[in-house]
Amino acid sequence: MSEWKEYKLSDLMEIKYGKDHKHLADGSYPLFGSGGIMRYFEKSIYEEESILIPRKGTLGNLFYVNEPFWSVDTMFWSKIKQDKVLPKYLYYALKTYNLAELNVGSAGPSLTTEVLNKVDVTIPNIEIQSAIAEILSSLDDKIELNNKINQELENLAQTLFKRWFIDFEFPNENGEPYKSSGGEMVESELGEIPKGWEVGKYGDFTKTTSGGTPSRNKNEYYSDGNILWVKSKELNNSMFFETEEKINESGLKNSSAKLLPAYSVLIAMYGATVGQFGLITTEASCNQAICAVLPSERLPFSFNYLFFQNYRKEFENYAEGSAQQNISQELIKSIKIAVPTNGLIGTFHNLNVPLLNSIEKNCRENQELANLRDTLLPKLISGELEVADVTADNKI
Repeated sequence: MSEWKEYKLSDLMEIKYGKDHKHLADGSYPLFGSGGIMRYFEKSIYEEESILIPRKGTLGNLFYVNEPFWSVDTMFWSKIKQDKVLPKYLYYALKTYNLAELNVGSAGPSLTTEVLNKVDVTIPNIEIQSAIAEILSSLDDKIELNNKINQELENLAQTLFKRWFIDFEFPNENGEPYKSSGGEMVESELGEIPKGWEVGKYGDFTKTTSGGTPSRNKNEYYSDGNILWVKSKELNNSMFFETEEKINESGLKNSSAKLLPAYSVLIAMYGATVGQFGLITTEASCNQAICAVLPSERLPFSFNYLFFQNYRKEFENYAEGSAQQNISQELIKSIKIAVPTNGLIGTFHNLNVPLLNSIEKNCRENQELANLRDTLLPKLISGELEVADVTADNKI
């Protein structure tokens, strides 16, 4: 640790304020808010490596950027003093701090440059910084690659869903696109649909349920729990493997929470994440702010997952137009859909299962990589673990 020196954050970076973006036209430069990239603009506020720190909102949601960007006025961006510290290393170092503890806001979480500038940061020499950043970046790069692959796979599955069940261009008996090859269409309350398809409510074809919250006064309901307990705020339009909290059998039996079958689709009904959804890949439970759509023989999980991925904007628009930000289980059950009466959905499911299995595999690998990174991060940044102790075969 003799090679490590202590600095104030102001010695390592110049913290700058983001700016309003409403006057900017669309373009190729990413605009960052506290949740990540919001859209792309015609101009950049800075073109070199930078670390972005929320000025308001979720204070620990930092971003490292190595391309030209724009930052909203509720975010700080920074000019890094690269003669002293590598930007990527400083990003990882700041990730070990609980910036929420520096909150100075009363109405809502907020940070100031005065508070941030006084933060003490201990750093090693440039060579060690580079080695640590490389180790941690290799894990993040693999996570990012898996995410890109998953996005491509989801796009492929969603394209197939749209082509078959919205455009009605599923293959006919000759392998040709049904509608454009002259397949017979009939009028329905949803407009033209293929002959032989059935129109009904979503709840007519599958079962839905909601969850519950074990009493917070009974800590034993949460101790040593092994049942995933999903909260609506955790849903993020993807597959689901880990939860902030777990409950045990006693918590399940003494509340309205239910054990949901694997591959149920969960939809947030209230709050900031209304309309967001997730697919559980193991048995799990959820709170009462979630509607769970159970897989059925008529509507298997691949159809449900891609249906709600396609439908979520309608949920969000409905919630925005209502007095309260919510949707209901009854609303979800009442959605009108057109469903084929032959084995078309089964064929669709068989085509998509390999894609969704690959996504699940990559998501699980990402969880393992993130756990490894989060284990290594504080140990490397504090000097508890030396770079030489971390090899390709032995990361901890």
